[in-house]
Amino acid sequence: MSATRAAPEPIVRVSHLSKRFRLFHERHHSLKQSLLNMRRSTHEDFWALRNISFDVFEGETFGIVGHNGSGKSTLLKCLTQILQPDEGTVSVNGSISALLELGAGFHPELSGRENVYLSAAILGVPRRQVEEKFDEIVEFSGLEHFIDTPVKSYSSGMFVRLGFAVAVNVDPDVLIIDEVLAVGDADFQAKCGDRIAEFRDQGKTIVLVTHSMSDVVRLCQRAAWIDHGNLRMLGTPVDITESYLETTHEGRSVQYQDGTRRGSGEVLVASLEILDAGLQPVSFARSGEPHAIRIGLESRERVVDPEVTLSFYDQNATLVTEVSTRGRNAIIDHVHGSRTVTLEIDVLPLVEGTYEVSCAVRDQSGQREFDVRNRFVRFDVLKGATSDQGLVTLGGSWDVG
Repeated sequence: MSATRAAPEPIVRVSHLSKRFRLFHERHHSLKQSLLNMRRSTHEDFWALRNISFDVFEGETFGIVGHNGSGKSTLLKCLTQILQPDEGTVSVNGSISALLELGAGFHPELSGRENVYLSAAILGVPRRQVEEKFDEIVEFSGLEHFIDTPVKSYSSGMFVRLGFAVAVNVDPDVLIIDEVLAVGDADFQAKCGDRIAEFRDQGKTIVLVTHSMSDVVRLCQRAAWIDHGNLRMLGTPVDITESYLETTHEGRSVQYQDGTRRGSGEVLVASLEILDAGLQPVSFARSGEPHAIRIGLESRERVVDPEVTLSFYDQNATLVTEVSTRGRNAIIDHVHGSRTVTLEIDVLPLVEGTYEVSCAVRDQSGQREFDVRNRFVRFDVLKGATSDQGLVTLGGSWDVG
């Protein structure tokens, strides 16, 4: 008879955690006022976290999602013992490296080099170990030419690059990362994603707070959803992100925005509508289903052979796709007065998320801009016929032989 295998012990354990802050409604400008109002209650208790419990196991990447102000950052500060809980307990079995706030642990008057040693010391890393890792830290940050410059002159992106480089190169048992990484440029974000994946493959434990649902699904084994200080849901990344996104899209519809606009004005983009398969306007689109986009054009004078271009961006301002009438061999012979142009989409390739559309109309050479409306329309894509993840769905079908 085989012995029963013991369940693994969690490396991070959060048990009935609650954290309270006091919100003061009166500010006293003198000692006399403070003494006179000593007995009168001038504050209320705000529970940023209430009865939160979960475990994170060794080698697991654990995601935490939730709206701004939901209590995610407070939870991470309790994990790193920056804050002490008012109720419940938090325990971490191992060393922690954390990147919670922009420039946390940096002294503005010290150089980047000095702050590397300072940050590592705060994390409890011996100086000798930092010296062995120093070149690797600087190389990862890409700040070789600025490492001896006071960090008060660093940009926000430089702060993050140096802070992340220290956090991931001091060989912690548990790496805790807040949404601060989103301020880096696209190249550095990709570099961070690769390092997190490498860290995970080495069997390290990661707790990741992010607004990027694709990162949660791609990197995490489990996830938690924090909602107004409460643990709303604990489960697989797909289940968590789908449930969370459904609530974020509730009650929302296509939004028309006053983005930047330029052009000579011979032809104007008057309207842009998201349509369903029956060419009826919709409040949101669904991934993998047929849709159409109808653009209304207006011109006082006859303009021959203009070109219309649609550009789609995700929430990180990444260009997902761009399509033009001329690129699809669709010729608009002329515009005089009002005219509509419709892009029919057999299968919407965008996955679940929020997108913005820019629309431009140019002359036949593509050089003269008649009207360019940046970030003109913002709309949501909900889960539809597919459950693919990432930026786009490839379509197609599986054939298992």
